[in-house]
Amino acid sequence: MNWPVDLQEPMSMPDPYFPIKLNFCKSYEYGQVMFPHHWHRHMEFLYFESGEAIIECNAEPVHVRAGDLIVLNSNDLHQGTSLSNHLIYYALIADLNSLQSPSQDAVETRFITPMTQSRLLFQSHISGDQRLQRCMSEIVEEFRSREIGHELSVKSYMYQLLSLLVRGYVANVSDWKHTEHRMKNLERFTPILQYIEEHYAEEITIDRLAGLAGLSRFHFSRLFHELTNRTVTEYINRVRINRAEYLLLNTGMTVSEVAMAAGYNDISYFSRTFKKYRNFAPSETRMLLS
Repeated sequence: MNWPVDLQEPMSMPDPYFPIKLNFCKSYEYGQVMFPHHWHRHMEFLYFESGEAIIECNAEPVHVRAGDLIVLNSNDLHQGTSLSNHLIYYALIADLNSLQSPSQDAVETRFITPMTQSRLLFQSHISGDQRLQRCMSEIVEEFRSREIGHELSVKSYMYQLLSLLVRGYVANVSDWKHTEHRMKNLERFTPILQYIEEHYAEEITIDRLAGLAGLSRFHFSRLFHELTNRTVTEYINRVRINRAEYLLLNTGMTVSEVAMAAGYNDISYFSRTFKKYRNFAPSETRMLLS
């Protein structure tokens, strides 16, 4: 399948001859969106050193803490929001093609190829596994020190990391037809999710979104729920409430100003919706952190 480049997160590698990279990431604002909904072909591992966050993977939210590992399989739709004023994590991104063998050995046929084809998938949230924590810490240290031969060491740890996942955290050896169907939906709906992220402050109708996708209203709504596990209205409200919470915590805007900035013209409706998703009123948000 040919994937449109503009629908994927850019995945440039500093060294094209060594397509494994590590990003140091941090957030000092509670409620900050770490990254919007997106997907990519490469595998990604998020390793949390301090703080807490909500990582949503394929419409399933997970509360992560220091020491936790999030495994993002190829084509997983994911998004993250900080729950701390001091969040530090590492994003290890790997093109598994770099681990493929030149010959069709057992490693290649039983493990690496199924991973690259999304037929061998891993569970997304792993907590309390000291072996994986040590493995990730060693990879982080290798990238920090960059001593001679660090590429050899990182690659060996990548094999160790994958072997630990294969032994204890295989989620599903999926049916290829189902995976292919889901990938087609991702391709079609990524521009829709991007449109919502960019235009949440405006009026967004289902008819408008369905038209952008080239689908009927009914077919669009069904596929959207299948992909995100939410109705269109629920999804838009979550994007808006996330933004509203961020503005309440990190700006001096009034509740009315925040409501308008988040796309709500009716202050009463905004307050009811905010309380539905956060279990407290917008006016109470700042007091919770004081």
